[in-house]
Amino acid sequence: MTSTDPAPPTLRPTKQRLAVAAAMASFDDFRSAQEIHELLGRLGEPVGLATVYRTLQRMVETGEVDLLRTEDGEAIYRRCSDAHHHHLVCRGCGATVEVEGPAVERWTRAIADEHGFADVSHTLEIFGTCASCR
Repeated sequence: MTSTDPAPPTLRPTKQRLAVAAAMASFDDFRSAQEIHELLGRLGEPVGLATVYRTLQRMVETGEVDLLRTEDGEAIYRRCSDAHHHHLVCRGCGATVEVEGPAVERWTRAIADEHGFADVSHTLEIFGTCASCR
């Protein structure tokens, strides 16, 4: 985000949104919307699955939550740091490590400049097998 970019929208703190945010704060790994919905049920929070999906999408849009697509295309979510980062993801256990990629950032800017693109964003997930699963 540059200094001229508008601030991301904030979400109204509804009971459901607060419940989803509290559930997200209770784990450090990536989870699917269905898993988060099931966790909310176990916690006694009556939040519908469609509301969980909508809330997670809005939290992604405001930068509160990271969205990762598995190799199978499933969307999974987790609270992440504020800084731009990428992920190493284990195919076996799903362990995820946040990594910075200065070389990727330089390459992205160079490619965008070469082709006359502006306001560029990107996502990078690297899938492999962690040391524990090898």
